[in-house]
Amino acid sequence: MQTPYSLCRRTALNAPLHHTLRAGAAAAVLLALALQGAPVHAQEAVKLKFADWMPVSHYTVTNAAYPFMKKATELSKGKIEFQYFPAEQLGKGKDLLTLLQTGVADIADISPSYISDKFPMSSVAELPAMFNNACQGTYAYASLVKAGGVLAEKEFKPNGVRVLVSVAYAPYKVLTTKNKIESIQDFSGLKLRTAGGAMDITANVVDAVPVRMPGPDILPSLSRGTLDGTLAPLQSVKVFDMQTQLRHMTTDVSLGSFITVYAISDRAWKRLPQELRATLVEAGDFATKNHCEYVDAQEVKVVQELEKDGVKGNTMAPGQLAALNTKLQNVSAEWATSLDKRNKPGTAVLSDFRKAVAQ
Repeated sequence: MQTPYSLCRRTALNAPLHHTLRAGAAAAVLLALALQGAPVHAQEAVKLKFADWMPVSHYTVTNAAYPFMKKATELSKGKIEFQYFPAEQLGKGKDLLTLLQTGVADIADISPSYISDKFPMSSVAELPAMFNNACQGTYAYASLVKAGGVLAEKEFKPNGVRVLVSVAYAPYKVLTTKNKIESIQDFSGLKLRTAGGAMDITANVVDAVPVRMPGPDILPSLSRGTLDGTLAPLQSVKVFDMQTQLRHMTTDVSLGSFITVYAISDRAWKRLPQELRATLVEAGDFATKNHCEYVDAQEVKVVQELEKDGVKGNTMAPGQLAALNTKLQNVSAEWATSLDKRNKPGTAVLSDFRKAVAQ
């Protein structure tokens, strides 16, 4: 008999998805109703419905989602089973928090920038020139969202969820369809895709026009010419087939990052015995480490692959990178001040994140 997780693995090997959107949504509602009952006992198996907006080809799925589910299944000796719904089968990225809150999903891939009104302070890890590699940013952010951390208490807890897996991508670069970026002035007027949050401020500071959209929408926008380029981690370019439209990448800039987390609803968490809660935390820590180490190991290789695909790399002209980084320092200050004015501890969160990066 196949477990739900084994079905997930078969999906990853390009077998047909076993759920249609309609059937999956209907099943999700029925499961949500069923989960309103009594807590699970330690000896009982539990099925967790996991909603993800990323396609199965994305390296975050293969290096975070699958390792997380596999490790949790192993550690629990099969007591935890997953029903995995990738590629927006249950909803788009901006809707997955709602799926958790309503009980349609138990675990979901939440990208704070897609719903920055709910997680404005989480974009601290998306500020430019904050860290040098994925693991540095990942571990710093994870320290703020773990139980008792400032973001856990101020953002995730009020939304009824808790973080199990943290992902920070390698620092974002700028990639364009026509114009090579070698100076600060080259950014001016370009319509650049951002993920929202702090990245919008970054684009504004360099006089570009930020266009907020999720990853799956970038390629058609580049094709239509409604985007001149994108701020993106290089390893995500081929995931969304963007190399077919992009022609230039500036490789020495650090224009922020992107955060995504796998979070479990309080409703699902409270149903679990302590033993299985500890299992999910351990599996989450494993997946967090696995993903960032993969990203950092692949970064140099990806530049070479994109060059072969016709996306030519360049660096900023002499003196321009230093001038850009000086200009970008204003982004962090503006971000923190804007949150302070809304009675949110922006300055304190920024300070905590910087301290965590330095550790």
